[in-house]
Amino acid sequence: MDSLTDIAVFVQVVESGSFTAAAERLSLSKSVISKYVTRLEDRLGARLLNRTTRRLSLTEAGRAFYERSERGLQELAEAELEVSHLLGEPRGTLRINAPMSFGVLHIAPAMPSFLQRYPELSVDINFDDRKVDVIEAGFDVSIRISELGDSSLVARRLGPCRHAVVASPAYLEQQGVPRTPEDLERHNVISYRYQESAREWEFGLPGEKPVSVSIQGSIQMNNSLALREAVLNGAGIMRAPTFVVGEDIRLGRLQPILANYILPEVSIYAVFAQRKHLSPKVRAFVEFMGECISDTPHWDQKTRVNR
Repeated sequence: MDSLTDIAVFVQVVESGSFTAAAERLSLSKSVISKYVTRLEDRLGARLLNRTTRRLSLTEAGRAFYERSERGLQELAEAELEVSHLLGEPRGTLRINAPMSFGVLHIAPAMPSFLQRYPELSVDINFDDRKVDVIEAGFDVSIRISELGDSSLVARRLGPCRHAVVASPAYLEQQGVPRTPEDLERHNVISYRYQESAREWEFGLPGEKPVSVSIQGSIQMNNSLALREAVLNGAGIMRAPTFVVGEDIRLGRLQPILANYILPEVSIYAVFAQRKHLSPKVRAFVEFMGECISDTPHWDQKTRVNR
């Protein structure tokens, strides 16, 4: 078993790019990682890595050994997944990546029910609005809210993500209600930094060509929950996912603007690595979140939003 451990550590060093990064991923010390690789080289009688103070590089023997080892470890992982699939019960730790606002509002509250359904599972969730490399970062599954480009990853649609343009009743009473998209140019519009076309919004009407308007504002933030707090306190107008502001609209804390216009709609996806046999824990999470969201998310019900 030591031999297999040494090989797995060596593969992780190559894929991480350094002993330090591999140590962090494996929760081991750098000296232990070095010991495993040295022991493997001694057993093989060949140097696998060229080590310098700046970087690591594979020797010719190391590259050949890495390619065969990586395929072998993948086959072992597939075999374990197949056996786990046959056993049918999700177990182990599920590492999840999700956008901050969606995760805080809709994933974290759902986890008690999820874990009650699958008691042999535990979850490790990372909330981050930036897109991460699912495979490189070691996540089992990532929630993404966007239109997806070409990718080697598998994407399962969980439901729609609709948007609404909103402001507080107090702000609209003081500044007036925009009646056309062009009216927004005279208002303080708060924007979300990571949103595509953050400074140019598109509006449409049935049967008409969409129009784009440039928006200006004194506040830009990288978190939808923070934007919502500012708008609730009368800072201006925002375009937000209804999963953030749906409840505020329903309760009258925020008022939808230009609701007769059509806003661009994206989807909520679960994204994970391509595998011959999908891990039971990933399958369980994807199916569970699909149930929670569906094509008629609860946050859109009893709420008039742009559709």
